[in-house]
Amino acid sequence: MDETDVIDLLQAQHGMIRDLFDEVEQAPADRRGEAFTRLVRLLAVHETAEEEIVHPYARHKIDGGDAVVEDRLAEEKEAKELLMRMDEAGPDASDFRQNLEILRAAVEAHARSEERYEFPQLRARTSGAERRGMAAGVKAAEALAPTHPHPGVESALKNVLVGTPMAMMDRARDVIRQAMGKNP
Repeated sequence: MDETDVIDLLQAQHGMIRDLFDEVEQAPADRRGEAFTRLVRLLAVHETAEEEIVHPYARHKIDGGDAVVEDRLAEEKEAKELLMRMDEAGPDASDFRQNLEILRAAVEAHARSEERYEFPQLRARTSGAERRGMAAGVKAAEALAPTHPHPGVESALKNVLVGTPMAMMDRARDVIRQAMGKNP
C-alpha cells in the first residue's frame, strides 16, 4: 500500500477487510476457501502490526491510552479466538456462515472503536513525521507477521518474542498446503 500516514494506511486496510468479508460472503462454495484465506491473512498481519507498532505508541500519546489500548486488545483477542477456530475448521464447516457473521460484526465494531477512540487522538497528538515512521513500522511488521491468528499474543513484547517463530511456521504451513493443492 502506498499510504505513508499510519492512520490512512490502517483505515485503508479496514476498508480492504470489509471488502474481503463481502467477497467471502458472496463467493460460491468452490471459491470461498481462497477468499477466506486472504481474509485470515490480512486480519492476522494487520492486528499483529497494530499490536507491535500502533498500540504501544497510543498508550503513551493519547488521553487514557492504557485503557483505550486494553479495550482494543481485548476485542482483538476475542476476534482472534473465533478466527482461529474458523481457520482450523475451514469454510466448509457447518457453522461457518454463522461464525462469519459474528466475526464480521466483532471486527467491524473493533475497527469503529479504533477509528473513534484511538486514531483521531493519534492524529492530533503526533506529527506527520511520526505517523510516517509508524506507517513504515507497520509495513515492516506486516512483512514479518504470522499469517494465521494466535490468540494470547496481543502485546508488542509477546509479538516480538514469539511472533517471528510463529510467522515462520505459518508461512511454511502455507507453502506446504499450497503445494498440496489446499488453501493455505
